[in-house]
Amino acid sequence: MSTEKPRETPRTRRDGGSAVLVGAALGTVAAGLLATLVGALVDGAPGAYGALVGAALVVVVFAFGSATVHAVAGLLPAASLVVALLTYVLQLFVVLVVLSALDGSGAVGDTLSRGWLAGAVIVGALAWTFVQVALASRVRIPVYELPEHDAGQAAGQDSAEHLTTAQPGGDR
Repeated sequence: MSTEKPRETPRTRRDGGSAVLVGAALGTVAAGLLATLVGALVDGAPGAYGALVGAALVVVVFAFGSATVHAVAGLLPAASLVVALLTYVLQLFVVLVVLSALDGSGAVGDTLSRGWLAGAVIVGALAWTFVQVALASRVRIPVYELPEHDAGQAAGQDSAEHLTTAQPGGDR
């Protein structure tokens, strides 16, 4: 058994949620550009425009939803699940409204390829989900945070004040 003191890990807060959001957006943009290139080669301009519009729709809608949930989770963690569920419903509604508006405008079919538009939305959603899960699984997000200790406790002195002022059950 060693008498050596264990090294303390730094207690710096890193904002992993923003990195996950940016990474998911960049992954989806890359998938959208690839779909646009393939759409242009296979189906010409309508395929390219359809894939580009579909990918842009996914990036905008998913980025707004993820940023909203991330902001709420930082401000009011207890409400983040409710906001996440409401944001998901809003995202589905926005995608449905935009696709209906595009279909009603007559742009789908002539200017935008219906198949490439739908395919880019599906591929973009899958790319966003895959990249977000892959990045989020690598981010170190603590389950709880230990309270900061004052200099007296760090020096090894027992602080009776800290014991009497601590909240029962820990900080919430």
